[in-house]
Amino acid sequence: MKEQEKRTRQKKSGFASAMLSLMVLGFLILVWHLATVKPKFEATGLTEDELMLLEFNGDIIRTQEEGYKYNPKKNQGIPGPLTVFKYSIAQFSEPFHKNGTNDHGIGHLVVYTIERFFTGFILASVIAICLGVVIGLNPFFYEALNPFFQVLKPVSPLAWMPLLLYTVKDPKTTAILVVFMAALWPTMANTAFGVKSLRKEFLHVASILQLTWFSRLFRIVLPGAAPAIVAGLRISFGAALVAVVPAEMLLGELGVGYLTWIEWNNLDISGVLFAIGVIGIVGWSLDLFFNRVANSLTYSE
Repeated sequence: MKEQEKRTRQKKSGFASAMLSLMVLGFLILVWHLATVKPKFEATGLTEDELMLLEFNGDIIRTQEEGYKYNPKKNQGIPGPLTVFKYSIAQFSEPFHKNGTNDHGIGHLVVYTIERFFTGFILASVIAICLGVVIGLNPFFYEALNPFFQVLKPVSPLAWMPLLLYTVKDPKTTAILVVFMAALWPTMANTAFGVKSLRKEFLHVASILQLTWFSRLFRIVLPGAAPAIVAGLRISFGAALVAVVPAEMLLGELGVGYLTWIEWNNLDISGVLFAIGVIGIVGWSLDLFFNRVANSLTYSE
């Protein structure tokens, strides 16, 4: 009975949270709309010469009623939600089209970014966990290498990009390596710390049971250090997610980051806002997926 009441309360709480989220979203869209509504041109107080000068500069145009209004082509400003929504519908109507080398649909661009992200992140995670375990099991290595972790962790992965591009001379590989550098250090440092901080009783029991090195690794070390490892993976996941977009922008590699940059070069602010929204949705989806996986792997005593 208590379990059923608990589930009922959780459902009500989830419904209330969802409604609040929708209300906040509606409020933000309303504020966005009101902030981007273009005011009506008022010719009151302006002389014929001033109106002629504004018309000559293209700031205003004549209407069919022989009045004036702002030139929509020159006074665009930030587009409103309706304009961005229409642009989004047009993009999603053909998400997997390919019209030339650099004109790919949004579906293809998202796939390119996700592939690039997971390649760098998984490669970095495997190497970081392996090295972290080795370093954490050896106190001498840990004390000697820990200062390097602390120095390299705060370095932006984009700072490595010129060196990586100069070394590999391939933008696609460089973008993956930027993600790799973003994900490497947090996981390695946390893994080493988690292994080093294992309770001595665990290792003592493993010695008494005369477990092999691999049995000790998979039954004692990794489960015991799992909270620290997962915490490092969470940090690395977020850092890699943030790094992949600017890497695509700067390297000109097809992806959602490239879409943002190309739309800015086209001075299409609707496209820029659309790309920002896609980046947010993709990042949120990947983060949700990772959190589900991480929660299933988290070990607790």
